[in-house]
Amino acid sequence: MPSERGFDATATERRAIAFRGGGFALSRKRWASWIAFAAALLVWQAAVSSRLVNPVFLPSPWSIALALGHLVATAEFWRDVSASLSRIFGGWAIGTAAGLVIGLAMGLFSLARAVGVPAISALFPIPKIALLPLLILWFGIGEPSKWATIALGVFFPTAISTYSGIDGVPVGLVRMAQSFGLPFGAILRKIVLPGALPSILAGFRISAATALLLVVAAEMIGAQQGIGAFVLKTGNLMQTDQLMAGVVVLAVLGLLIGWGLSTLERRLLRWR
Repeated sequence: MPSERGFDATATERRAIAFRGGGFALSRKRWASWIAFAAALLVWQAAVSSRLVNPVFLPSPWSIALALGHLVATAEFWRDVSASLSRIFGGWAIGTAAGLVIGLAMGLFSLARAVGVPAISALFPIPKIALLPLLILWFGIGEPSKWATIALGVFFPTAISTYSGIDGVPVGLVRMAQSFGLPFGAILRKIVLPGALPSILAGFRISAATALLLVVAAEMIGAQQGIGAFVLKTGNLMQTDQLMAGVVVLAVLGLLIGWGLSTLERRLLRWR
């Protein structure tokens, strides 16, 4: 029976309430990125074809694709790619190993934290590419100076993410493990490292992008081979289609590195 206010109170009470506890659950929409990418290419191609954009300064996607096809067919291109990859992985491995050790020490030991945090805070903002001339004086013009430049750039985000990840592990879990008599090594292996792993892997993403940026800069300054040297040479010759093809190669390398890190995250963080 309708109430005095003109509505059925019983029906209102029985009405289902929508669930509001979904959190920030994100759904995968892989098609959206492909559609946006295709639309951007179409607009770009149309702007160049209609002469709204000068192709000398910004070549069309089709001309870039043709230039990339010609490059892939040459042996010199693959020598450039292999040279850049060897520098990226060499410098990244050195910087990551050092960053993990220092970040782990800063997260676990008070003396290392007291010394390391101010030192990293002071040295981290220094542009690492600005140190390349000094590193060339120390290590020579060859590969060690480039590896050292990349390793320096990779070291700081790795150390900071490792230290922050360990510092973010709930203290209650560590105290509970200590109350049950677990040794230090077991606490580190079963509680501290798994809890810090998401932050460490996030640091890997930043350090991998940093390594890619630094290898291009280092090759532009002091290398005869590599993608950075290729981009610099084609830019000086105003071969913008080949220059943009080199940029596309860098973008593909970034995507491949990101895909590899995503695969690593899925395997190591299956417990989440």
